Amino acid sequence: MLTHIRVKNFKSWADSGEVQLAPLTGFFGTNSSGKSSLLQMLLLLKQSIGSDDVLFFGDESSLVNLGSFGDVIHGHDTSASLTLEYGCQPQAPVVTEVDRHMPDGTTQQQPVSIRRFTFNISVRRSTPLSVESFRYGFNSHEVPDIQWKDDRLSRIDWRGEEKIRGLEIRHWPGSSVFNHGVLRPFTSAFEHQFSHVYYLGPTRVIPQRCYHWEGTHPQDTGLWGDKTIDALLSARVKRLETRYNEKTFQIEERISAWLREMALAYAFSLESSDNSDGRDYEVRIKKDSVSPAVTLADMGYGLSQFLPVLVLCYYAPEGSTLILEQPGIHLHPKVQSQLADLLIEVVTERNLQVLVESHSEHLLNRLQRRIAEEEIAVDKTALYFCRNNSGVSACERLEVDEFGNIANWPENFFGNEMEDLLAMAQAQMERQKRTEE
Repeated sequence: MLTHIRVKNFKSWADSGEVQLAPLTGFFGTNSSGKSSLLQMLLLLKQSIGSDDVLFFGDESSLVNLGSFGDVIHGHDTSASLTLEYGCQPQAPVVTEVDRHMPDGTTQQQPVSIRRFTFNISVRRSTPLSVESFRYGFNSHEVPDIQWKDDRLSRIDWRGEEKIRGLEIRHWPGSSVFNHGVLRPFTSAFEHQFSHVYYLGPTRVIPQRCYHWEGTHPQDTGLWGDKTIDALLSARVKRLETRYNEKTFQIEERISAWLREMALAYAFSLESSDNSDGRDYEVRIKKDSVSPAVTLADMGYGLSQFLPVLVLCYYAPEGSTLILEQPGIHLHPKVQSQLADLLIEVVTERNLQVLVESHSEHLLNRLQRRIAEEEIAVDKTALYFCRNNSGVSACERLEVDEFGNIANWPENFFGNEMEDLLAMAQAQMERQKRTEE
């Protein structure tokens, strides 16, 4: 699980500060307040895995296309350094070796398990992009940090004293330093963590009457939900299951149950098309018990846009991190509220971590209610309000108590509802006065 993120000189963020992440983390705020940028930092790290560049800013086919260093750096100050940081609690401990002082005065290397670590990297503009410094931090008296700085790799103990001990390697180009033997366990942990980060964007593909499946087994539902039906068919072939209330279900069963719960569909099925070679499928939906089954293309747009969210929540492997941008953007208020219940279920039942960006007060209100009802512990959530002042983003954590109350509710968080009500009352009084005259 990712435990925190921090960015410096990244887009509208001069310094985000340490943003703590929980199993269920929500980012709220006005448009262009920097919410998406915080999540893009994680996508940048994910798409850089396997790249020849230290950081791959992307192209039209990548998770996020950030342009160039000059586009990304805060204030377009290309003389500044870009710093990215994340904290990680890997599913399996990372085993590394540390020096042990033996009773006979000798020093031996012995294995030790790392259960949490922080990775921090600073890069500067050059061709290619160059690493100014990076550091794996362990916050441990037992395990020294590992640091690359001034073109050399060294260990830094808890007192800040440098312990090179055979690690010094100068003038390694680009990202090749990450291949050093002492770093391989942490490089592997980095790659494993981000290989289980899945992203679904705010705009999704238009529904079709028929879907062609080539027998593929995608990792997720696709950047825009374009692999949703492939994922469903793959799950059917693999007989993927999920848990709910101490029982086991096929994931199609849980998807159908949620569609009924949300009143989006009475029945949901994925069937082979009659006019096909066995590779064409139709999504058939019944709105209620008496209505005929129709294709997904004949239903309301909201269902087709929400289905990728629902499928990803059950298709992603347990322990994954989901990044959902505006997951309820096409849903009516009641279903936006129920979306909070869906996220709580997959966090608690499937051990997923969900990072969600939203403008929905209905989602937030339901989440507050579920905290009060003890459906999810307050320490399993982290809620933030982002704002942008004069081109600089800031992030404020909402102070939520065990009863779901927010102590530091931002002014005009979801607009000024009271102002509208007062204005309406004033207009009514004025109209009534004119009528009486």
